[in-house]
Amino acid sequence: MLECGMLEQDRRALRKRSTILCKQLVVDELLIQSLQADEILTESMAESIMAEQTSQKRSWRLLMLLPKRGPKAFSSFCSALRETEQHHLCELITQLPEKDGKEPLAEQVDEPQAGHQVKQTAAKRKEKFGDSPFPLPTQEGIAAKRARTQESMEFSLDADSPLNTPVLPCTPDFYLSHCQKSYRMKSSPRGYALVISNVTFNPHTAPDLDPRKGGEVDDEVLRKVFTELDYVVTVHRDLSAQGMRTCIENFSRQPDHQTVDSCVVCLLSHGVEGAIYGTDGQLLQLDWVFGTFDNAHCPLLQNKPKMFFIQACRGEEMDCGVEQIDGPVRTCSPSCEQHDAGREGQGDAGSRQRGDHGRTRIKLPQRSDMICGFASLKGQRICTAAMRNTKRGSWFIQEINTAFRQQARDTHVADILVQVNSRIKEREGYAPGTAHHRCKEMSEFTSSLCKDLYLFPKYQPQY
Repeated sequence: MLECGMLEQDRRALRKRSTILCKQLVVDELLIQSLQADEILTESMAESIMAEQTSQKRSWRLLMLLPKRGPKAFSSFCSALRETEQHHLCELITQLPEKDGKEPLAEQVDEPQAGHQVKQTAAKRKEKFGDSPFPLPTQEGIAAKRARTQESMEFSLDADSPLNTPVLPCTPDFYLSHCQKSYRMKSSPRGYALVISNVTFNPHTAPDLDPRKGGEVDDEVLRKVFTELDYVVTVHRDLSAQGMRTCIENFSRQPDHQTVDSCVVCLLSHGVEGAIYGTDGQLLQLDWVFGTFDNAHCPLLQNKPKMFFIQACRGEEMDCGVEQIDGPVRTCSPSCEQHDAGREGQGDAGSRQRGDHGRTRIKLPQRSDMICGFASLKGQRICTAAMRNTKRGSWFIQEINTAFRQQARDTHVADILVQVNSRIKEREGYAPGTAHHRCKEMSEFTSSLCKDLYLFPKYQPQY
């Protein structure tokens, strides 16, 4: 007799991990399309799932349907998880069950009062939904977390965010009308990108630095979007301060920079103003990072745009917002060019020097052609914390990803970062354990670009 339902061991695996699946599973169009392609879901089922208003309700409805969709439903679901870069959930439901029957610690992180509350919730769920093996969607992030120190003020938030869309291509007409006044961007690949993402910190040397839950999502998001923008992306995770320094130096000296038109550096970690933490609790100064790519230390990238994206806190303050009044507020923020300005002032008189044979030598500024986006704001009196969603990654990286995918086809990179600032300014989230609970964020960027910077995605000019 043909078996119509899911295999019992697969059903048990889903039932056992249902709580964490409801919390962490991202049910987007790509995942649903994958299940439809395998004929696990019908069109009406897909529409009913995506019609749900919250991520948890979509997850719950999908988990209710899967056990009824045949013996291939489990393997198809695992394939869909891998396709949507949710490998950790695939591993969770396919690993061998624990002998003691307990759930892994990861499911208990945000539930310190599990005992009594879980029993009460289970009783209420049974009363309302009968013997359903899957839990009623619960509100995310309501359990208070321990107070964080200055070093670990990047808050984890749970909220939905926009879904990814493919990188939109540049048109030949737009390229031809803008290429003359912008940086050369004709090479394929466009350049090389380095992503350093510190997620887990050494508990002995950095006891006050919490794991950056959701940080692993950020580096994968950056890898995908910059790969689609035609960059060769290298990702390194969990490096000490010295490890980051060595990695950055090796990347800056890469001889292949000579044949490409730009480069990207993304640094994701805990931080303070002017520095980020290695996994050993030691600081890496951002000014040293910028200096490593300046015109003196990285001649292969002279006159080429260098993009930096820093996802880290710049202090311990939480921005809880203020009542809006007329007129903008101007902030004084450090830029990639600050040190160059001082050197330029001292060297103006000698900006043109005579060589031994009397020929004029043209000198470049020490540091130019750089643009740097910061996840949080540095003002005159306050440094702020950065926000991170434990399922979808950091606010800043989410918006960078969305903006580049939608706007890079016809928008200057500086204007893209203005849009990122605007979108983050409008966001508001719930930060468990903070004094005011509801919080806001503001990102900023600095620039020493000399021309317009367009990436001209998916367009290959003819030489």
